[in-house]
Amino acid sequence: MRPPTELPAHLLRRLEFKVVRRLDGFLFGDYRGLFYGPSLDLAEVREYQPGDEVRRIDWNVTARSGRLHVRQYQEERELTTWLLIDTSASMDFGTRRLLKRDLAREFAGVAALIVTRHGDRLGAITFGPSAGMATPRHGRAQALAILNLLSRPAAAGPAAGDRTTQHRTTLQAALTGAGHLMRRRSLVFVVSDFLEEVPPAGGGWSGALGRLAQRHDVVAVRISDPAERTLADVGGLRVRDPETGEELWLDTSNPQVRAAHARLVGERDRALRRALHAARVDLLDLGTERDPVGPLLRFAALRRGRRP
Repeated sequence: MRPPTELPAHLLRRLEFKVVRRLDGFLFGDYRGLFYGPSLDLAEVREYQPGDEVRRIDWNVTARSGRLHVRQYQEERELTTWLLIDTSASMDFGTRRLLKRDLAREFAGVAALIVTRHGDRLGAITFGPSAGMATPRHGRAQALAILNLLSRPAAAGPAAGDRTTQHRTTLQAALTGAGHLMRRRSLVFVVSDFLEEVPPAGGGWSGALGRLAQRHDVVAVRISDPAERTLADVGGLRVRDPETGEELWLDTSNPQVRAAHARLVGERDRALRRALHAARVDLLDLGTERDPVGPLLRFAALRRGRRP
């Protein structure tokens, strides 16, 4: 039985005190610089704030005023961030700390706190059987609105054995629609388990992702559970696709079955990484067995290390 969903206000407070503060001083000060290259259009010079990059110090203004000042560029004055979040039936699974759906919601809360803390705009689009949207706005109320959007009950999947109704995630449609909707350059997090088959290069959802990344800074956030990555030896097991209702019986005590599963998982992972690399999209991996702080810090360090 699925545990009750944490109330948005409670979740936001918990993330603020237990997660976001652990990132403070490392991620907040220049989180934009982790994803955005600087614009060429200088907007203003302002006083230095903790976390600002040293390379952006304007030494002429600093010398005249006697206080550290940094250059701020036009693109950075107001950043719009979008969360594209998978709410399909496959996300309603988890064997560790959280369900995948709740981990996606937790990541959305962390991102919302980071973005709104800087006074930037945040919007969200959910895709799957129950789709919705939160138009980009500022402030803590917007963070709560997005968490409320993600707290909606999931649409019921097909009954066991019912193969007549397809409930596959419309990742391609979500990416294509987002590309039409986002008029100005934005930071886009695509949050999904990415269990859809990876299409040939330039086709399907990978092509739509590549087109989106041509205009925006896109990060793929993959949500996974250990039970999806490694098939445990638990004897006979009946598994069901939550999006199609198709059922399959597996003998997990058979080492050949476990080895075949491991090969399929490896092939799918390599195909996904190739597709993201071709689209010039970085991957942030989050697992239900741990909180997102460690992976976020490693991802931030990777992005920071690649900046000129």
